[in-house]
Amino acid sequence: MISYEPFWKTLKEKHISQYKLIKKFGVSAGQLSRMRANEYISTHTIDELCKIIDCRVEDIMVYIKDE
Repeated sequence: MISYEPFWKTLKEKHISQYKLIKKFGVSAGQLSRMRANEYISTHTIDELCKIIDCRVEDIMVYIKDE
């Protein structure tokens, strides 16, 4: 399963709020909701988030092997 837990840590470290992502950068609130639920988001969205918060993919998501 893909977990977006690193994304929330990265936002906190970089002092970027969800509000700022939505209002200043045009990130969809629905995308953030899907990320909170560890649901599918497109690689395009991941690419855009990396550009916005200046980070690597590993700073947004991690693969966790199902047991």
